Amino acid sequence: MYFLTGWPRRLLCPLRSEEEPLHIQPSSHRFFFALLSQTQLSVWFSRAAKGYVLLFDVIGGREDKCLYEPVYPKGSSHIKVTPGYKEEQCAPALSLEMKKPVDLEAPITSLLTMTEDLLVATANGYLHILRWDGVSNGHKEISLCTIPFSLDLQSSRAGLCVDLAGLHIRDMDYCITLDGFAVVFDDGRLGFITPTANRYTTEQLQGVWAADVTDGTCVAVNNKYRLMAFGCASGSVLVYMIDTTTGSMQLSHKFELTPKHYPDIWNKTGPVKLIRWSPDYSVAMVTWECGGLALWSVFGAQLICTLGEDFAYRSDGTKKDPLKISSMSWGAEGYHLWVLSSNKETMSTSKLKQAGILQFQFIKSALTVNPCTSNQEQVLLHGEDRLYLTCGDPIQASSAQEKYPPRDCSPLHHPPPSPRNPSLTQGLSTLLGHKHWHVVQIHSTYLETNWPIRFAAIDSAGQCMAVAGRRGFAHYSLFTRKWKLFGNITQEQNMTVTGGLAWWNDFVVVACYNFIDQQEELRLYLRSSNLDNAFASITRLHSDTLLLNVFRNMVVLFRADCSICLYSIELKQDSPNPSVCIELLQEVSMSRYIPHPGLVVSVTLTSVRTETGISLKAPQQACMAESIMLNLAGQLIMLQRDRSGPQVRDKEAQPNQKKLLPFCPPVVLAQCVENVWTTCRSNRKKRHLLEALWLSCGEAGMKVWLPLFPRDHRKPHSFLSRRIMLPFHINIYPLAVLFEDALVLGATNETVLYDGAASAGSNPSSEPLEALFPFCTVERTSHIYLHHILRQLLVRNLGEQALMLAQSCATLPYFPHVLELMVHVVLEEEATSREPIPDPLLPTVAKFITEFPLFLQTIVHCARKTEYALWNYLFAAVGNPKDLFEECLMAQDLDTAASYLIILQNMEVPAVSRQHATLLFNTALEQGKWDLCRHMIRFLKAIGSGEAETPPSTPTSQEPSSTGGFEFFRNRSISLSQSADSVSAGKFNLQKTFSMPSGPSAKCVDRWGKDADCAENMYIDMMLWRHARHLLEQVRLRDLGCFSAQLGFELIGWLCRERTRVARVDDFVMALKRLHNDFLWPFPVIPACSLSSPLKNGRCKAVLSTQLLKSQSADSLLNSDMDTAPPHVPPTNHSWLDGLATGHKEIDDTSSHGAPQTQEAFLSPLTKVEECSIGSATDLTETSSMVDGDWTMVDENFTTLTLTQSELEHISMELANKGPHKSQVQLRYLLHVFMEAACLEWCVVIGLILRDSNVIKQVVSFLDIPEVAAETVQSIRTGLLAVDAWASSDCLGYKPFLKLIWPQVQKLMENSVEQVQPEAFQPASTSKLLEPVPPRVEDIHTVTPGQSLSPEVSPGSGPWPTEDRPPEEPEEDSPDEGSYDCTLS
Repeated sequence: MYFLTGWPRRLLCPLRSEEEPLHIQPSSHRFFFALLSQTQLSVWFSRAAKGYVLLFDVIGGREDKCLYEPVYPKGSSHIKVTPGYKEEQCAPALSLEMKKPVDLEAPITSLLTMTEDLLVATANGYLHILRWDGVSNGHKEISLCTIPFSLDLQSSRAGLCVDLAGLHIRDMDYCITLDGFAVVFDDGRLGFITPTANRYTTEQLQGVWAADVTDGTCVAVNNKYRLMAFGCASGSVLVYMIDTTTGSMQLSHKFELTPKHYPDIWNKTGPVKLIRWSPDYSVAMVTWECGGLALWSVFGAQLICTLGEDFAYRSDGTKKDPLKISSMSWGAEGYHLWVLSSNKETMSTSKLKQAGILQFQFIKSALTVNPCTSNQEQVLLHGEDRLYLTCGDPIQASSAQEKYPPRDCSPLHHPPPSPRNPSLTQGLSTLLGHKHWHVVQIHSTYLETNWPIRFAAIDSAGQCMAVAGRRGFAHYSLFTRKWKLFGNITQEQNMTVTGGLAWWNDFVVVACYNFIDQQEELRLYLRSSNLDNAFASITRLHSDTLLLNVFRNMVVLFRADCSICLYSIELKQDSPNPSVCIELLQEVSMSRYIPHPGLVVSVTLTSVRTETGISLKAPQQACMAESIMLNLAGQLIMLQRDRSGPQVRDKEAQPNQKKLLPFCPPVVLAQCVENVWTTCRSNRKKRHLLEALWLSCGEAGMKVWLPLFPRDHRKPHSFLSRRIMLPFHINIYPLAVLFEDALVLGATNETVLYDGAASAGSNPSSEPLEALFPFCTVERTSHIYLHHILRQLLVRNLGEQALMLAQSCATLPYFPHVLELMVHVVLEEEATSREPIPDPLLPTVAKFITEFPLFLQTIVHCARKTEYALWNYLFAAVGNPKDLFEECLMAQDLDTAASYLIILQNMEVPAVSRQHATLLFNTALEQGKWDLCRHMIRFLKAIGSGEAETPPSTPTSQEPSSTGGFEFFRNRSISLSQSADSVSAGKFNLQKTFSMPSGPSAKCVDRWGKDADCAENMYIDMMLWRHARHLLEQVRLRDLGCFSAQLGFELIGWLCRERTRVARVDDFVMALKRLHNDFLWPFPVIPACSLSSPLKNGRCKAVLSTQLLKSQSADSLLNSDMDTAPPHVPPTNHSWLDGLATGHKEIDDTSSHGAPQTQEAFLSPLTKVEECSIGSATDLTETSSMVDGDWTMVDENFTTLTLTQSELEHISMELANKGPHKSQVQLRYLLHVFMEAACLEWCVVIGLILRDSNVIKQVVSFLDIPEVAAETVQSIRTGLLAVDAWASSDCLGYKPFLKLIWPQVQKLMENSVEQVQPEAFQPASTSKLLEPVPPRVEDIHTVTPGQSLSPEVSPGSGPWPTEDRPPEEPEEDSPDEGSYDCTLS
């Protein structure tokens, strides 16, 4: 409502004096302030001392005499001939002239100014009524002892109250709308004195007491809401109202600091010193004897308090002295609070003191004076010279995002969205974007002549604003960033806005007073045309307009004669320029119900009706103006149309004129209402929220008048009301309601400390304002209210309605949070209650949320955020956590199941936790949830090590998701993107592999910590081994690689143990097919021209076979992989095991002409045509120029390379037969792993899919070693023959490669392979070559010194060892790895 902004200003008096000012008082319009000290009176004031009233005349200067006058530079557009120039821009020179003093013969305790009289209370118990001229009629005296007092007006005539003897009035205030005085007596009692006739005489005054109050200190009355606020010595403020039937004083509410929010200071403030209502009566400022300021809304919602947080403490934690205030007053329109400080130390220490006035600056909601914006969803605040608005980013909601790319986070650069655009109703995306405001500076030219701003309004799209000051008005557009002012300043100065502003489509609707014609008018100005009366639609009104509002195509006015007028607005179709036709529809007199027109806070037209109007079969009624809502001094009154009579159309009326129905007598809906929100939109899916009425009720929070609908078009129960009023509390002050999004928008004060410059030990008197007060900012806030409404419906056994409402909102992104909040709030209340609850709500809430798929997550999230002590109560209502855990597993919701595991760990014995954790671990392994698997390993370790409550923290790193394949391979110690023969011969040695003990490497010790041999580690390892065996049995090598790398599984050691068991290949053809499918690797194809060749009979074309032989293998033609080749590879491109057989030397010699040069996406030719090496398949698929452009590449060091047609055909064939680059890397890695583990059958299968003849040759050469089992030799021989048979019948593309390796197959068949040369192996004795080691458990964690550790991943470390690591290059992925179309050129 009201919010502090910035720092207070310090205003200095022009006269230096040792006197401190005592009192500040504004004039009626608050344009003049009088400042009083002991011997000085600034500007104007009346004040008495020692029983004298001194009356002064304020004499204006001559016409041409001014105290201050603005000076403009030459050539400025400001001229002194504009109307009102003297009054508005120049400070008049005033002089004071004292009249005859009036002696009242007793000290004066209180003064009160009225329109014609001056009321003075003296210490001898008398009230004096003086005329302002001080002479005529003399003055009247009334003794308090003669005024009859009682508890209500009905019994006050019984007799005089003797208690008043010796009492006098300490403070008093006059209430115009109650026509009486609120008084505080010197004994602390509170009273209200009212006249029975028009004049104040002894016989015509009577009073009522406030019961049981004896500590009153001060009073202030609220004329708009007919409230009396009495300050008390206890520090609280009691707000009373007068009961209209009995006339007694009834306590409405209190303003008090709560121990919950202010535990240190709530009872140490001292008595209340001053209370000041703002000019619009929407907030009250309170200060205490011990200092401090606090601001409350009219019905008790606290907005600001300076007794806590940054106001009370410096940044170093030391406490500040609260600001003690001797007098304060609100400035014009409530933008400033003028404060006189009574702190001695705040004054200057110089001999002649400079008296200072502090001026606190405020911004306030537009609803305080112009409540017509209450049917819209924007928050609009205005200060004295700027507007703050929360219109979010419509660009987020509009479909034209690409057409209008945003240049910043504001919507200023985009075309205006249509008011009928459905995207604007998605408040979630448009109004919640960020915490920042759009701040619009009001045009300085308009402010100069028309300060202060009195009204502000914003249109429904949040793009156009209008403001009205003392005269005229101006409007602003966000998408042009321009203000529009009256071109003719005379027109601006000849009108003043009286009833407020509103927007209707592109028109500004203004209720104003025309000074020329002395006439009230209703005007509509088109936004797009010039601001001029020539373009306005003007309708004359018969009475002064106090309030204005718009509903669809209707305008509702509330007038000073207490009548309500309804007007229709229609666009004229015939005129070339947009113009409107305004027609009076209906007048409703409310004078019987409204005692004073100033009491009406707001008037709203709505489509809301009680039970007689709601029918599912007539949704069009939601568009009609069904009722009028009046906020009468906080009472919400509804007048709805009377449909009880005969609704026959008047035959004499025009066919296009509808006769409007009369209104029923008013009904009071609610009390203590500050603001009302409703919408004219309709939405079949969210009828509950859009047809509801939302009320803001101060300290009571909010209320919603919710419609209740029968379900599935059934007939409603006769006993069920059609609407229900539900109260709920929220943590913010509501300023707007987003109806579909179930959100309330508001604002809150935030503070920033800037006291670093002032040292804590320095003299407080020298502290600047920045040190005394924090810098205040205003932040946007929002609040979810849906859980409150659902809970209230469940409390009232309206579960069906709650379910309909919740289902309509289930698509909201924060709906899971709504369910959590509902469970949490009910659980906290019931589980911590000291008294037994006869009808607990939690079981009902639990049953309610089971209707939603988020039930399991909601319960566990709520439990995790709640104390352990409340868990038993929670799960007694919602079910056993073991059952809920199993439900999660059945629903495959593993993350939620993991959360339940933590619940079980705390509520069950460790054996139960271990059992459920094992279930979850196995499921997570099966689904490849590696992150969860790592957490489960930690969890199982924690259970085993007795640290169940605090599992050991292991370093966590951001792991890549398993869906992307082996992203982690790019940091391994070998360059896996190269062909196998590019690695030097001694790098990976089969002999070393066979000399390894069959157990995990030393990294396992690091992984499991010092307690390596504990049973828990074995338990976890057994599960990991079982899963690895399962993957290998199902030929899921890709998953096996992921599993090994993500969990740090010692794959080579495990394969060493399993090489004669599960690591065997039973069916080579099936394994080959599975690998093709698993790695998205295309089956090889051959050119169409070759299909008729003798290839089908097992003979390959000579050209193709020669080419294949010359290039070592079909794969090595393509896999030099320039994009990933490490620069440290030596120029000699050795085969993998150099010198394994003499026949290999020739092949090596043909390929030893240097590694290819690294080029970005270009082909680099070699010196020999036969050995041309091109980019990888990934390069080709990602670089369109290679596919579309020419294949003849020029390098500065080489001559042009020309390829024949057959060679081009061969190259395109090989490109078509290769899979994704990432799959090739993964297969190379697995080949390396299987070779290290001596699983030769798998090496053959992977060699086949990669079509790498070197691998086959290498494996065949190893089969001669005596340690290789005969079964392995037989299996490989049988498998290769099976693959050959399958290729001949089903996959001819494999035939050229099989032809290439046929000599090796022949060697296997004949068992006559050449003996391997001894120097082929690196130093290790042949006696230890293939030492069979049984898979003993005790050897798992042992390592032979000097052996090559397998490159495994340890948790928390990088995925690869650092030695021999190639420099990282950006890994390129194929654009679409899910589909590979092999096209032959």
